[in-house]
Amino acid sequence: MDSIDKLLAELQAEYLEAKPQPQQQITPPKPFIYSSAKSNSLIDNLLSEVKTDFLEKDAAEELKQKQELEQEKSRQEQLKAKQLETLKKRAKEWLSKLDPFSPEGLWFERFAEAYPSKLEAAIEYLQTSQ
Repeated sequence: MDSIDKLLAELQAEYLEAKPQPQQQITPPKPFIYSSAKSNSLIDNLLSEVKTDFLEKDAAEELKQKQELEQEKSRQEQLKAKQLETLKKRAKEWLSKLDPFSPEGLWFERFAEAYPSKLEAAIEYLQTSQ
């Protein structure tokens, strides 16, 4: 029995040495917590940068579309101006060939009374007769 008691005493001694004391409890080191907070801050900064990049890209795309619309509007206005100029030319030619005493000429005189000028009346007439 002495040998069993001796073994039990040795086991008890080892157990007591291996058992952590209340002062020796494992706690995460402070730098680890700090680095975790720092990591969250870095992630937040990265997310903020990505969000800013997307917002900038969206703004750039919106500006590009706005510029394209303005260019298209300008092109349409130029096209209208060119068409009006062509129509004015046709109207001047038509007026120069119009016999004022023909039935069409007499009708046009009465038609043109409602317009500021005969040229504008001729433009309107040619536009509607196309």
